[in-house]
Order: sequence, then structure tokens, then C-alpha cells
Amino acid sequence: MDSRIMDALADRVLELGPQPDASRPYRNFKLTRDADGVAWLLFDRADASANTLSAEVLEEFNTVLNALEAERPTGIVIRSAKSSGFIAGADVNEFRGATDASLVEVAIGRAHAVIDRLEALKIPTVAVIHGFCLGGGLEVALACQMRIAIDDARFGFPEVMLGLHPGLGGTARFTHLINPMQAMTLMLTGKTIDARRAKALGLVDAVTQERHVRNAVRDAVFGKLKRAKPGLINTLLNSGPARGFLASRMRREAEKAVPHEHYPAPYALIRLWEKHGDNRAAMLAAEKASFARLMLTPTAQNLIRVFFLREQMKKLAGTDNKVKHVHVIGAGAMGGDIAVWCASRDLRVTLADMKPEPIAGAIKRAADLYGKIIRKRTDVRDALDRLIPDLDGAGVRNADLIIEAVPEKLDLKQKVYAGLEPRMKPGAILATNTSSIPLQDLRTTLHAPQRLVGLHFFNPVSRLQLVEVVSHDAADPDMLRAAMAFVGAIDRLPLPVKSSPGFLVNRALTPYMLEAMVMLDEKIDKTTIDAAAERFGMPMGPIELADQVGLDICLAVGDMLRTKFGDLLPPTPAWLRDMVARGDLGRKTGKGFYVWRDGKADKGARASTEPTPEMIDRLVLPMSNVCVACLREVIVDNADTVDGAMIFGTGYAPFRGGPLNYARQRGIEDVVSTLRNLAAKFGDRFAPDEGWATFK
Repeated sequence: MDSRIMDALADRVLELGPQPDASRPYRNFKLTRDADGVAWLLFDRADASANTLSAEVLEEFNTVLNALEAERPTGIVIRSAKSSGFIAGADVNEFRGATDASLVEVAIGRAHAVIDRLEALKIPTVAVIHGFCLGGGLEVALACQMRIAIDDARFGFPEVMLGLHPGLGGTARFTHLINPMQAMTLMLTGKTIDARRAKALGLVDAVTQERHVRNAVRDAVFGKLKRAKPGLINTLLNSGPARGFLASRMRREAEKAVPHEHYPAPYALIRLWEKHGDNRAAMLAAEKASFARLMLTPTAQNLIRVFFLREQMKKLAGTDNKVKHVHVIGAGAMGGDIAVWCASRDLRVTLADMKPEPIAGAIKRAADLYGKIIRKRTDVRDALDRLIPDLDGAGVRNADLIIEAVPEKLDLKQKVYAGLEPRMKPGAILATNTSSIPLQDLRTTLHAPQRLVGLHFFNPVSRLQLVEVVSHDAADPDMLRAAMAFVGAIDRLPLPVKSSPGFLVNRALTPYMLEAMVMLDEKIDKTTIDAAAERFGMPMGPIELADQVGLDICLAVGDMLRTKFGDLLPPTPAWLRDMVARGDLGRKTGKGFYVWRDGKADKGARASTEPTPEMIDRLVLPMSNVCVACLREVIVDNADTVDGAMIFGTGYAPFRGGPLNYARQRGIEDVVSTLRNLAAKFGDRFAPDEGWATFK
């Protein structure tokens, strides 16, 4: 919330007249009245920076509604006193570890009763919404008679991301207020929409600026606001025949995105609407039982765990970012995209390369990306202005952070450092985006090795949230902290790792991709191999991933890791070297294992051979094995952040909760036994790491 909103709220309190009864203070709410007799209820959760709905908060909300019913104000305005927005949703802490569906249903029933009571009030109720209005927050807003959005508001139901669907009446209220196809799409995808789109859909009745809120509220309370009304099309689409047809289509679309066995929530939501969409009361009742059942699924519990892993990793960054100017050397696929992303996060970026063509390509990619992720044209223009071509490398002298992203060759990187170091200002950080070269090797020619850190981004930079922050034994702790804060400032998740070949993610991912090459050598069809990984829940198979990363990079990383880990890695087939020599490198050249068109792999018809459980184990268990080894070697010192890193850096099946969590849930003894059997059949690369003996 900017200062104008805070000033407006302060002015509101000053003009409202009587303050709340001192004998009845509220912990999470501030209640006042204005000169028109309208009660203004400001939600300001006492123990959090954002408003969320806990059982305690809802109980107090019920108490407030009791008081308001007795006092009978002219109208009731509900809004947030938090800068982060209206209400961010339910308190996810209360979802963890649920084991009894009946207890969950009772708890959700109590929450339902509060929201139902708000909806039933005979007093005009208005939700005034700024910032994020998500999940349970949107359900509170839907229970109000009218909704006024500030122009920065965003709306959505992200519950599907937690393996759930809306649980406080949102499934029924949303599908009856707006076009049910639009409502179901938003709930099934978890996407958010802005205030203008919400107004067009009929979700909000008015969009205004902060300075006009008072007049908009007065119009709403006194019947002058033209309210959005559900149309005939809503009634028709909610009718039985239409629901049956549309629900079938929704299931087909859902199957393309997520299989039922891994993600039951979308299918539960479709079933709920299909069965009860024309009976609002029945749908409200059925929603509670459906929500409670989903809460107990491994998918929901693991996705809730992933939510907390993200929050845990965010906290690692801290908040004291001092980097304002970033200089990136190397405008190729990685360096260019790192520069593009940093400029989108309000940083000044100078981008250097030996030739102008890669820089021009990066700026073109920037324009494409910004058009998708930035709403206002003026903000797109400003982001492009912050991305500055710098063929001469003049930006080095003023940069707070220099990121080297040249090809994975030790001598080339050291040559770049020799030219950089004399021109860097005192206190500037020198970072490398190396994916595999140990920093102990990179630092040997530096006069000030303490300023070198690793910042290993993942491709595509705009989608994968992880950045490995790599230390070495000569690194300055202050430089490392500053690098962590920078990662947080660009809305990425830092993973502190010690320098070792491949660090964590590439060391764990390389066996996954190389084992797939061995399977190809065994004449297993590439689409069957990819299908095995996808059946486990990976976002793409290892063959497609190798093409995506680049076969030259896969080969280089594999060779680098083999110098350290030898027979612990699958062998590299000779034909892979031949492919790289021919220039068949995957997506970036248009051809690798697959032919690539418009950024997508043309897979043709899937092979008739079905993947076997053994294929799946050969691909995924080595990842868990390497993660245990990295814990044992203290490359990473926390099992939870290992799981988070693999999910946010590789897309490892989120509903599994990470490779270590998967091992726990499958059973450590079973994992170790399976690895031993695979080692006996295929070789020592599957031998269980000794770290399993102490892993819990």
C-alpha cells in the first residue's frame, strides 16, 4: 500500500467520530464509524505482515459481526490496513499434518458459518479491495453484497496450487456470480486477474482510485452504485445438461495438464460443480466434505510443505539489498536472460558481449517477456530503458555486482576476470554463473579471491525460481550475504551451497539425464523414457530436458563431474559426442533428440512400449541418492532446502515434496534395497550412498 492509501486511512480514522468501545477491543480488527453512520472495519492481523484467515481470526470476526448486527450501522465497509493487500487467503499453517477428515470438516464448517453470516446480514456490506485478494480473502469479498476494487487489486483462487479447491463457499458463490466457465477456469488454474478484468467479468462492481473510495462507498451504501448482476447465460451454463457437457470438456483439458492420480483437486472441483452447480445450498454443503477429503491427500500435504519450503528459502535472502547496478558479461541464452530478468526487477543493468548480435537478441527477448509479465506500457518502456547495451564494458566501473556468464571454459573465465578486476570499484561483487566449475579453480588467478561468489541461475531464468549462491573457503561472508540479499531482491530463492563439482542441482540432475542416454543405448524408445519420468510426475522427461538445456552443456557438465565422481555417473555414449560435434545441440539449434519448432519439441507418436517401474526407479532414485550424498558432504546443510532446491530449480514433481521427502514417504529401507538391486543389475553407479545410514 503506498503512502496515499495510508494517508487516506489515517484521514478516515480522524473523521469517523467515536472510536471503538474501549471495553471491547479487537486484536485483529479496527472498527469505526463515519459521519454517514457507516461502520468501517479494518482487518489488521496482529501477528503477521499480511492478513490471513486463521480459526482465531474468524472467531473474532464472528464476534465483530455480532456487534455490528446489534448496532445496525447504515452500512459496513470491510477493507485491509495492510500494505500487502486485502486478505492473502487462509492461514496455511492450520492445514499441516491433518489426519482426520471429520475434524477438518468440522473446522471448515465453523469457518463457513462465519462467512455465511456475513452474507446473510441485512445491512449493506461493501468490500474495498487493494492489492492481493486471494483464496479465503476472495471468499470473504464474495460474501459481501458489493465489491469495490482499487486499480492495483488482483484476484484469484490459488488453492489448486496446494492440492485443494476453495473451501469457504467460493465454489458456489463464484460460479453463480460470474460466467461459470470463467469461474471454473480461474479456480482450476489458480491464475490471478487484475481489477479491470474482474470488473469485466462481473466480479467487482466498481474500479476506482484511492482518492475516490469514500464517494464510491457512499454510492454503494445508498443504492447509487450500479451493481454487477448475473446474466441469463450464467443460469444456462449452470443448468444440468450444460454442466454435463462442459464438465467432460474440463476433464479432458485437465488431463492434458495434470493426471488425476497425482493432482486430484481439479477433478474434485469439476465433480462438485457437475453434481451441484444448479443448487447453491447443496454445493456449499458438499464443498466442505470435498475440501476435507482433499486436505488428507499426500498431494495436498506435500504441496503445503512446498509452500513452506518457499517461505523458508525466501527468509534466507534477508532484506538488506545494496545492489542497484548489475553488469552482465555474456549475452547468450543464460547471461542475456539474467540481464533481462534483473532489469524487470527495477535494477539498472549493463549487458556486455564481444558482438552486438547477442545483445540485440537479449533485448528482443526482453521486449517479448515484459509484454507478458508487466501490465503497464510505461512500465515496459522503463524496464527496457534499464537494460543498457554495453559493448565496451563501461558499466564495470560503476556496477555493484558483475555477473560473468561466458561459456564453461576455465581459461576463458579467468581471462575475463583478468580484464575485469582492475576496473571494479571497491566493494563490488564478482559473481560467476558457472554450472559446474569449482570456484576453488576459478579464483586462482584473482588478486582479491574473497570477492568471488557463485550465482548459478537456471534455464529458463524467468520461470525457475532457484539461484544457487556458491561459497568457497576464501569467500568474504559479507559478499555472500550481499549476494543472498540480491537474489531475494530480484524475486528469486537463494540456496547457499559450498563449491563442489556440479554444486547440488546439476550434480543431482546429471545422473537423471545420463541414465536416459544409457537407456537409449539399450534401444528403449526416447518417448517411453520421457513417459516414465512424466508418469512419476516430472514436468518433462530427461531426453526433452537434455534438448532444452543443450546437449553441449550436458556433455560438458557430465565430463566435468566424471573427473570427480567417476563410476558413480552413467557412462557417456560415444554417439552423444558425435551429435554435439555435428551441432545437433537441441532446442537452441532446432534439432537434438527431437526436432524443435516454435520452442516446442515435436515428439510425433508416442511409442507403444509402456514405461516400467524399474525405468522410473533408474531415473529418479539416483537423484535422491545424490541429495543424501550432498547432505553427508555438507554441500548443503539442510534437508528441507535440498528438497526446495530440486523443486524450484528443476521442477522435480512438487506433489512428491522433493527427492528426500519422496524417499521418506516411500521408506528409506525400500529405497536403499531398490538401489542395491539396481547396482547388482546395472553397475555401481546405483550403489546406495553411505549417508542413508544416518538420514531420517
